[in-house]
Amino acid sequence: MRRLNEQGYVVHEGCDHIFFIGFLGAGKSTLARNLGRMFHRGYIDTDRLVERLECKSVNDIFAQDGEEAFRLGEERALRHLSERKSLLVSCGGGIVERAACCELMHEMGTVVYLDGSLDDSMRQIQHPERRPDLGTAEQAKELYLHRRPLYQKTADITIDIREKTFEQVAAEAGSLLWERGLL
Repeated sequence: MRRLNEQGYVVHEGCDHIFFIGFLGAGKSTLARNLGRMFHRGYIDTDRLVERLECKSVNDIFAQDGEEAFRLGEERALRHLSERKSLLVSCGGGIVERAACCELMHEMGTVVYLDGSLDDSMRQIQHPERRPDLGTAEQAKELYLHRRPLYQKTADITIDIREKTFEQVAAEAGSLLWERGLL
């Protein structure tokens, strides 16, 4: 919930996170970090939070416990965020796989989908070996086609990142979120 104070500034009340979703390599973490610095808001990455909560790397969780255990870890990570305020949250590419995660994000704030092409994502991924759900090029394509409608369904705001520099995406996201009183 937002209200204006006597000076006309937006005051955020309750949980008002901004969640960035999108395919692997869309730039969610970089955007959350940079907007956090620009607007003096905290930022967090759900993959890193899961790793801290589970005391294992994402790869180890996938290898030892399976994808379902990781998805449950994402849900637990989101629940931990309910006690905090005004975070910019970079979400793992598969967070939309669990309806409970989508519901939690909507309960706690606004969901922004960074909508890019598969080719752009694949170019951005510097360490594909650290992406246990990526697989081969064909598997990545299938995963992208499977997740894209989930991102679209979950998003409150969609930002098309195709053929844009990171600076252009950051400026557009910052401006859009500022205009809506979310930053």
